[in-house]
Amino acid sequence: MAKSVRLKDIADRIGVSTVTVSKALSGQKGMSEALRERIHSLAGEMGYVPSVSRKAEAGTKNYIIGLIISEQYVDDYSSFYSRLHQQVSQLAMEKGCYSMLEILSTEAEEECRIPKLISDKKVEGLMIIGKLSEKYLETLKTQCEIPMIYLDFCYHTGNEDAVVADSYNGAYCLTNYLYEMGHRNIAFVGTVLSSGTITDRYFGYRKSLLEHGIDFKEEWLIPDRCEADKVTDGSKFIKLPEKMPTAFVCSCDLTATVLIKKLAEKGLKVPEDISIVSFDRYIYPRLGDIKLTTYGVDSYEMGRNAVLNLIRKISKERYRQGVLILEGHMVEGESVKKIG
Repeated sequence: MAKSVRLKDIADRIGVSTVTVSKALSGQKGMSEALRERIHSLAGEMGYVPSVSRKAEAGTKNYIIGLIISEQYVDDYSSFYSRLHQQVSQLAMEKGCYSMLEILSTEAEEECRIPKLISDKKVEGLMIIGKLSEKYLETLKTQCEIPMIYLDFCYHTGNEDAVVADSYNGAYCLTNYLYEMGHRNIAFVGTVLSSGTITDRYFGYRKSLLEHGIDFKEEWLIPDRCEADKVTDGSKFIKLPEKMPTAFVCSCDLTATVLIKKLAEKGLKVPEDISIVSFDRYIYPRLGDIKLTTYGVDSYEMGRNAVLNLIRKISKERYRQGVLILEGHMVEGESVKKIG
């Protein structure tokens, strides 16, 4: 029988104390997000499983949780959702639960096919990671009889349970930051209405412009995808305006990195010629080496709250109902130049 992995084994591999590992795996504060993610990742790789005594202390039953992610969110560059999935799986395991992932094909979503996890009755609760079409969500709502929760989006019917980042305030803070750095000609890159998060970020941007008396220019609202698509398609949709702004607010880090490449093709450098801020705090591989000024989404806390609320919902305990909005924080990088 394989030897079980202990907290000390993980601590020795990373070079920290067992107390630090324990705090990271139990969701306590007192360390950087980077260290917490490193500990969670290594724990998963080594096959760490919480002890039976720890499960008993938590009083958690061994539920099986289903995770649904659209195939459009798991391509080479959409790794933000891959990270969310990994964190949720690890957090569920720490609570004595198991998770099963089903990748939803575009065809299955269009045809409103119920996931096999549901039709085969393999799971006791369902977490949907990333927005799906309203038609598909309505099908799930009417045909799925098990508890559900949405992660990183909400379906505005008035009675859904969801955990999302504070997109509105994040974009508002980023635009304010550009103003403080002397920028008055500020564009927005993102397809409004393609998702609730992008729409919220757009209105946060507009609020900042209004408060600072800056006129909004329609030509500086630049789509990064069509409304039906879930991920950026910069080659088709990001078109640079004839009259350039001094700064761009991008709906996400992936959009920002694609924009930087397009600017470079025109001989424009960031931040020397153009400043950029974005959202997510996720570094996409092979897409540039500029450290972005971005609004950090706390994906670990989002996943932790989603897992805890779903478990409580399954067990019919009291939980935080409705849409839970979690604050992030601005991370200052190298993509903004002070002007004026």
